[in-house]
Amino acid sequence: MIYVKRMLSFVMFSVVLAALLLAASLVFYPKNNMSEFGMEEAQANGILGEKQNTIDVLVLGDSESYCSITPMQIWEETGYTAYVCGTSAQPLNYSLVMLHRAFEKQKPKIVILETNAIYRKISSGQALKNKLTNYFSIFQYHNRWKSLGWHDFFGKIEFTWTDDYKGYKYNTTVSPSINTDYMKQTETIATIPTLNVQYVHKIKKYCDDNGSQLVLLSTPSTVNWNYARHNGIQNLASEIGCSYIDLNLMNDQIQIDWSMDTRDKGDHLNYSGAVKVTHFISEYLKETGLLTDHRVDPEYAKWNDSFKKYEFVVGKVRAKK
Repeated sequence: MIYVKRMLSFVMFSVVLAALLLAASLVFYPKNNMSEFGMEEAQANGILGEKQNTIDVLVLGDSESYCSITPMQIWEETGYTAYVCGTSAQPLNYSLVMLHRAFEKQKPKIVILETNAIYRKISSGQALKNKLTNYFSIFQYHNRWKSLGWHDFFGKIEFTWTDDYKGYKYNTTVSPSINTDYMKQTETIATIPTLNVQYVHKIKKYCDDNGSQLVLLSTPSTVNWNYARHNGIQNLASEIGCSYIDLNLMNDQIQIDWSMDTRDKGDHLNYSGAVKVTHFISEYLKETGLLTDHRVDPEYAKWNDSFKKYEFVVGKVRAKK
């Protein structure tokens, strides 16, 4: 009897605690997806403000993704809609969170995962926090207590904002790399952490279950990439059965100039480098035959409006060339 009473007490305590955490989560969760409402990584979460079922291509990953792929150029060249949900130092557990968030309103036919994140270690603490956050957003937004207002208690969630650059972070700084011979061939295989492999499997399964094709993409980086890492990702891609594109081995097609196309000595691409990578991706997307050109579709008129704003900025750079 004592054991049963203790178990009942524990169950009751757990139920009450879960109810309190859920109630607090509803209050603390941002009611809009703008940074002033407390939304984390607002630029990436701008996808939440996009019209339902209008995103063709979703991009996940760390800063390599949002420095290398500019969706407005894809729109200009193909009429396909893409959104980069990349964030700085994004671990795969957060990639999975962003994947789930995007699919709440979107059904992209292609999901691109930039592979530098696959080698970024995830601690057990991060993984645990990720699981808790999936159920109770209070663990993600507990620091918002100072800025809570009446709307947080009584207002409904309305995601109204989206980024005109669709997650791309525009940068024209030039800082050359001298490490241009970084892809020396080797049979060495860079080991991917076991937990990371598990997360990639989860991402692949989620894509499969939702009718999306997962593509692993290594964007050019003399700092972050090498042949051993290429081998590791190639093996993983074969294991899970998805396409893998390593642009570091395709410079005859991409034509990255490491004296002009990087903003920080080969770590990330600048705008001129992103233009080259994005053009390749546009052509790749065309070849899949999966997507539709929306440029003359009135349902996508806001994309043309965003492109005008984007072109107003980047057109000045083009004019100088």
